[in-house]
Amino acid sequence: MEMNGIVLSPDPRLRQECEPIKEITPKIEELVERMKDQMFENSGCGLAAPQVGELIQLVIVDVDYSSREDYDPYVLINPVIVEQSETKRPSSEGCLSIPGINCEISRPDHVVVEAYDLDANLMRYEASGDLMCVCLQHEIDHLHGITMFERLDPQQRVHAMREYQDALARGAKPGDTE
Repeated sequence: MEMNGIVLSPDPRLRQECEPIKEITPKIEELVERMKDQMFENSGCGLAAPQVGELIQLVIVDVDYSSREDYDPYVLINPVIVEQSETKRPSSEGCLSIPGINCEISRPDHVVVEAYDLDANLMRYEASGDLMCVCLQHEIDHLHGITMFERLDPQQRVHAMREYQDALARGAKPGDTE
């Protein structure tokens, strides 16, 4: 199921391992532009290709824009977490593909990510204890078929899924949080 161009849970595309990108083609560049539009229109701070129905390793992230004028997402192709702390920090997370709810997720509070940009340059992103740190991990999870539901213990997952169904019944749309 899709809404506002965003694939919604429990769509099976959100649970699949995505293929690495072998070549940056005009089709990939067009997809990036479409994803930028979708993320902005749905008030997101990160978006992974499977969330728009494409099963490839592509993520965009912009955690600090306030308007279209300062909106300039990072493009991460084939991102890999190369370092992460053992220290975890809980954070309230939302997801464009699971609208209407937030879930408390514990993740490493420091990560280093390597990925290629649209010019095929290898880039390195480092984040600690902030939204960027959470967003990088959340979006990379999507590339491996992991949604925030899978980061919860079984009891929390049942509760979150019930909340999600209630939110959808109330008309929640991508970008809506509790």
